[in-house]
Amino acid sequence: FLSSIQETDYSTPRPRGDYWYYTRTFQGSSYTTFCRAPKSTPSITIDWDGTKESPILPGEEVYLDVNELAKDKSYCSVGRIRISPSKTLIAYIVDYSGDEKYEMHVKDLVTGEDVAMKEVCDGSDGELLEVDDLVWGKDDETLYYVTMDEQHRPFRLFQRKNWKSDNPVDNLLKEDLDDLFWCGVSKSLDDKYIFFESASKETSEVWYLSTEEEDETSAPPEMSCVAPRRNKVLYEVEHGHDQWFIWTNVDESPNMKLMTSPAKPDSAEQWSLLEDAAGNPIFDGSLAKSLDDVTVLNTHIVMQGREGGIPRVWTFDIDSKIAKRLEFDEAAYDVGLLAHYEADTKSIAVSYDSMVTPPSSIEISLDDDDTIQRTVLKSKVVPGYDKELYGCDRMEVLSRDGKTNIPISVVYRNDTMEKVKTGELKVPVHLYGYGSYGSCCEADFSSTRLPLLDRGMIYVIAHIRGGGEMGRQWYEEPNGGKYLCKKNTFSDFVDVARFLVEDRQWTSPEMMSCEGRSAGGLLIGAAINEAPELFRVAILGVPFVDVACTMTDSTIPLTSGEWVEWGNPNEEKYHDYMMGYSPMNNVQTGKTYPACWLTGGLHDPRVAYWEPAKFTAALRHANPENEHPICMKLDLSAGHFSASDRYKYYRELAYDFSFLLDQLKLA
Repeated sequence: FLSSIQETDYSTPRPRGDYWYYTRTFQGSSYTTFCRAPKSTPSITIDWDGTKESPILPGEEVYLDVNELAKDKSYCSVGRIRISPSKTLIAYIVDYSGDEKYEMHVKDLVTGEDVAMKEVCDGSDGELLEVDDLVWGKDDETLYYVTMDEQHRPFRLFQRKNWKSDNPVDNLLKEDLDDLFWCGVSKSLDDKYIFFESASKETSEVWYLSTEEEDETSAPPEMSCVAPRRNKVLYEVEHGHDQWFIWTNVDESPNMKLMTSPAKPDSAEQWSLLEDAAGNPIFDGSLAKSLDDVTVLNTHIVMQGREGGIPRVWTFDIDSKIAKRLEFDEAAYDVGLLAHYEADTKSIAVSYDSMVTPPSSIEISLDDDDTIQRTVLKSKVVPGYDKELYGCDRMEVLSRDGKTNIPISVVYRNDTMEKVKTGELKVPVHLYGYGSYGSCCEADFSSTRLPLLDRGMIYVIAHIRGGGEMGRQWYEEPNGGKYLCKKNTFSDFVDVARFLVEDRQWTSPEMMSCEGRSAGGLLIGAAINEAPELFRVAILGVPFVDVACTMTDSTIPLTSGEWVEWGNPNEEKYHDYMMGYSPMNNVQTGKTYPACWLTGGLHDPRVAYWEPAKFTAALRHANPENEHPICMKLDLSAGHFSASDRYKYYRELAYDFSFLLDQLKLA
């Protein structure tokens, strides 16, 4: 892995006020270093000699070194980092165990003093404050933060005034006691509003507070609601140009539509579609394209979504009312907007990559001809990588229902695929999938795949139902992969595997492997239960395999909120359906299962460590004569997302791939 990674590197600097902000990594250092440099000109020219000692930009200063935080710690994950309005302070949250309980700190960038925030208590020293998210108010005196309940659900928004003093004041602004709803806090790009969002997988509600109202009275400020929650209506909000910009599925649209309204409370009756100069809606919520995120700039609206199964970025000129989609040369790729902290800009920056193209940051003019006015700000260096040796394809596989086409993304070495196409030989194929929560597996670049490709494997990503690759309809009932159509997720994956073996004849079951993590681990568990004969090796990372048992017990952290994903098994129809696919309850006897490698994290709050442990035992017990090993590795110092130390992370991934290659006799 390390041979394909430039260990001393930096991220693309992004402008914010008087500084450029970026991160650095250094060879031998396990964690990221956060840096900034004075912004003397609107654009930058980087003249870096590639050494640790050389700054990326003149005047570089370190404002947070995670390597220092991680000293003598077995785990260290920094969550949000928020720059204060004066740019002289940062507020950040850090998890030292992997259980996703974050301490809240404020660091003075002038003196270097770092203060751990504590609970406000009368007459006693409070406990360390554990939060899920935070933002600054209009000045350096006010912080807003979200706390979690006993089930690890973010649910309360506090305003902390005078946090520096010996007697800070905490005001509870909002709370949501409904277990189905997760809460978060954000700030509009123009810094005018604080937003409190409460959302389940199906319903949402947003409250707001003007930052100008923070100090109007000594009493806690009152928040207003953009639009009261309505069952199965999702919406998100941004502010700009004295309007709300709202993306929502109101009126049961299959995808999100883009709407505007006056920036006032209870505005739902005034929501109207944003239209171009010809009167056509920019996003009407139809099946044609989906909308995921909106950024409001001074002259343009930038929208991110999907069309044809591919991530897309669109721009909309507010004055001319002309909307354009950014175009790129490759057929399948991953693209997304980089961090933008300033609304007053004449260009945007995107991150672009594909399965054979390493990531690059591209600055794109918002003027008329964006295809010409493009500048590559930075291309990721992958040592030893020669793009010409590799190829990728996008294909579709017809599912067993006879009407659904499942997209797949394929990457390979050209010499490997040439042998396959000429019929010279069959080769090992590794099939990856996820397929839950409407999340997407992108056709992106990964240097950690190279050891597999260079050993003659073909790597395939199955964009199965339950994900959001083809829009929300790919996820939602009646034909997606959720609730009582969840089995579509698993049948799609098995259908793709059969296509690769029987139709394309690239491989054979003796050379087919599969992999998934978390809900993707559920996918792999269900797939090998349905068709154990189809796979030789299976990797199940922190797998959610005891679905029925976990979902029945609402005392387990995060369970209740998941009922709007899988269904509540305390209701008979969901219980019976869930029992039909839950991997723990469907292990077959008298079958030869593939070699299985299962992983877990002791501090994982999302998938408890006993789930992979139970499934390991169930697989062994059901088929004690199984000729293939069933192995489990438990990380005693990590949570759901594996090691925080990047070198340990690669080491853990090396265990996964070593098992895979050993079983396929490719080690």
